[in-house]
Order: sequence, then C-alpha cells, then structure tokens
Amino acid sequence: MQASPNSAKRTRPPMASHRLDLPSRCDICGKARSTRRHQACSRIRQQRKSAEWADLMAMQAEAKKNKPRRYAR
Repeated sequence: MQASPNSAKRTRPPMASHRLDLPSRCDICGKARSTRRHQACSRIRQQRKSAEWADLMAMQAEAKKNKPRRYAR
C-alpha cells in the first residue's frame, strides 16, 4: 500500500480528537474568543506553540517506538 502524494507527515497533534482546553478570553488580544476576527490571533498562537507541539510529537513518536508489539512475527 502506497501513501498518497498529498499525504504529509504531521507537524502538530490532531486537535479534533478531544475538547480544546482554551480559556474563553484570547491570550493574544484579551478579548472574548467567541467574537470574530481571531484568525490573526490564531496564527500568532500557532507560531508561539510550534516548538511545544514539536516536543509533544517527538514524545509521542518515542512512546510509540518503545511500545511492545502485540503480535510480533
């Protein structure tokens, strides 16, 4: 089975698998997150958190690599 040419290695963990633990106030501008115009804040947050996400993905990959195989051949 080959990977599709559009598939890329994840750089961040999937965020839709659980509820986001974000406060109701934006940590960038201080306004309520329920209002519009938070796309710029979201981009800033993604840039700030990129190192944290890289560490998290590295830890997950290491844990997956060290996990014993259930059905070793």
